[in-house]
Amino acid sequence: MVQTALVTGSSGFIGFHVCRRLLRDGFRVVGIDNLSDFYDVSLKERRQAMLLQSSGFSVVNDSIETPGRMMDLFETHRPEYVIHLAGQAGVRHSIKNPRASLESNLVGTFEILEAARLVPPAHMLLASTSSAYGANTEMPYRETDRADHQMSFYAATKKATENMAHSYAHLFDLPVTMFRFFTVYGPWGRPDMALFKFTKAIFEGTPIDVYNHGDMKRDFTYVDDLVEAIVLLMDAVPTRPVDGEVAPGDSLSPVAPHRVINIGNSEAVQLTEYVEAIEQATGRRSRRNLMEMQPGDVPATWADASLLRTLTGYSPKTRVPEGVARFVDWYRDYYGMDQARVSN
Repeated sequence: MVQTALVTGSSGFIGFHVCRRLLRDGFRVVGIDNLSDFYDVSLKERRQAMLLQSSGFSVVNDSIETPGRMMDLFETHRPEYVIHLAGQAGVRHSIKNPRASLESNLVGTFEILEAARLVPPAHMLLASTSSAYGANTEMPYRETDRADHQMSFYAATKKATENMAHSYAHLFDLPVTMFRFFTVYGPWGRPDMALFKFTKAIFEGTPIDVYNHGDMKRDFTYVDDLVEAIVLLMDAVPTRPVDGEVAPGDSLSPVAPHRVINIGNSEAVQLTEYVEAIEQATGRRSRRNLMEMQPGDVPATWADASLLRTLTGYSPKTRVPEGVARFVDWYRDYYGMDQARVSN
C-alpha cells in the first residue's frame, strides 16, 4: 500500500529536497506552501513546478496558520507521516518582523498539532533549529544539554514549538521527533543565506559582508545528507518509555513519545574557510567587508550527531568543498552562466 506523507513548506529549500526524495521512494506526497515573498518567489515556483511533474505529488498554496486548513488536509489525506518544515525562517528577519515568526512558527505549528490530535499520524517530524541552543558555550551541542537562553526571537519561537509538541505528545500519545538543523546548504538554496549571497556577490564582483570579522564557526550540513537523515528517522518512531527510564545520551522524554535530534555534519568550520571554498569553486577571489557581530547571532555552532548515528546508523559526511562546488555548479546552470565566460 502506498503511504502518504504530508510536507509543509514543500516549495521551500529543504521541503523541496525532502519531497523529491519521498517521491523517488514511492510515497504519495501532499504539500502545502504559501509561496511567501520572503525571498524570490520565482525560485519557489520553479521548485514546485518540478515536483508537480510527478503524479504522486499534490499541493495546496496556502499558509499553515490559516484556520482549518491543516485540519482539512489531515482529514482528506490521512497521512501516515507529517514532516513539518514550513515557518518563517531567519534570525535577522525575526528582529525586523517578529509577528511573522509568531504567526507562522507558533500559530502554524498549533494548527498542525490540533489536526494531528484529531487525525493522528504514525509519526510527526517537526523542524527546529540549532539556534535553540542559544547562549550555550559548551560544544559540541548535545540534545540533552539545557537550551534555555535563546538569542533571537526566531530561536525562541522554534524552541517554543518543541515545548508545544512535547505537551501534545504527552497528552495525546502523538509520536514526535524534533529536528535541530545546523546551517543547511546546497543546490536550490535560499537567496538570503550566506552561500547564495556570497556566490552571487563574487560573480558580480561586489563585496561580501563577513560578520564578526570572519571569526565565526558553523556546522555546515549539506542538504542531501540532511534529507537522508530525515528519511531514516521516519522509521525511528519514539515511544513513551516504560517507568520513565531513558537510555543515557537519549533525548527521549521520560513522559512522552517525544525526542529531539541534532542533524549536523559534526564539524565546526571557520567562516573564512567557507568563503575560500566558494572562491575555489567560482575561480574568483572575494572582496570582503568585515563587519561586527549581528544582534541575535552566535559565534559558533557544532553538533554532536551521535544520537542520530545510534538511531539510524547514519552520519552526514559531505565535506564543505564538495558541497559548495555542487551549489556553485547549480547556480551557474540555474542562471545560465557560461563556464568559460565566468572563468575569465
